[in-house]
Amino acid sequence: MSQYPYPVVPAPRFDVPAGHAVERARAFADTMTLRRTVRDFGPRPVPPEVVEHALRAAATAPSGANVQPWRFVVITDPERKRRLREAAEAEEREFYKHRASPEWLEALAPLGTDWRKPFLEDAPAVIVVFEVHKGPHSPRPYYVKESVGIAVGFLLAALHQAGLATLTHTPSPMKFLNEVCERPREERAYVVIPVGYPADGAMVPDITKKPLDDIVVHL
Repeated sequence: MSQYPYPVVPAPRFDVPAGHAVERARAFADTMTLRRTVRDFGPRPVPPEVVEHALRAAATAPSGANVQPWRFVVITDPERKRRLREAAEAEEREFYKHRASPEWLEALAPLGTDWRKPFLEDAPAVIVVFEVHKGPHSPRPYYVKESVGIAVGFLLAALHQAGLATLTHTPSPMKFLNEVCERPREERAYVVIPVGYPADGAMVPDITKKPLDDIVVHL
């Protein structure tokens, strides 16, 4: 046990009657089924307060030893987004030409993606999420990827609940993001999330999700 344990407080209660609980769970699931990855963003501005509240939701995620090993960099400056796109496309060209295996390229082909990433400039806001590792001003984290992954899930859900479209982009490698975002070495890029509203006439691939019977096991 820690020599200096946290003080304790009563556990917060969020009691929901059983009937309302079912309806709330159903409504949330129904809303989330409408979430799709969008690659064509319109110019409509994103309210900064919406992004801030979504980030506040992300920051409530559980983390190993409560270290909270995440950093969220919100980019709205057009010049910074241009630099981000140029650097990302340079890496993506190498990925599609030399790094990706034939099997990987075959899996990507139905989605119609390539090295071009205009959404990094077109989206009104881009959130770059970093893992924060041990450094001069940060403690050693535990279960970093698991913790940051949960926070990103909260963030995507919160943005979608507010009517915003998102995309999870992971250029490989991502070290260039430290320079673009002016972050120290102990922070490692995890994902890039363009945020905005779909462009007029935006289209998405007609895909489906696996039925629950294929992914859930009751014991």
